[in-house]
Amino acid sequence: MEIEIEISKKGRIKAILDDRNPKTAQSFFENIPMEGPAQLWHEEVYFPIPLVHDYENPSPSSNRGDISYWPPGNAFCIFFGDSQPASDVNHIGRIVEGLKIIEDVDEGDWMVIKKA
Repeated sequence: MEIEIEISKKGRIKAILDDRNPKTAQSFFENIPMEGPAQLWHEEVYFPIPLVHDYENPSPSSNRGDISYWPPGNAFCIFFGDSQPASDVNHIGRIVEGLKIIEDVDEGDWMVIKKA
């Protein structure tokens, strides 16, 4: 399952959903399109999304380029550096093109997630 994340005035990012948390990834994909204002936490961009899902295969760590769902905040997250999640997340995919764009995201930039 491929998705595209458009960040206003910054560019488009391509990602692939994977099978680390297949139920979460499928629910996420079925609820696309989603959009919201970017929020920043260390080297992570996130925003709340209209998806309520429990932990599936929670992970306390992340890798650069991981996209994840954070159940406590119903949030979509993109990890672009070495910082780690505040708490466990469900990893649902990876950025495959445009990760550098995420490094330039400012708080409040509008993000739109679409099916590719």
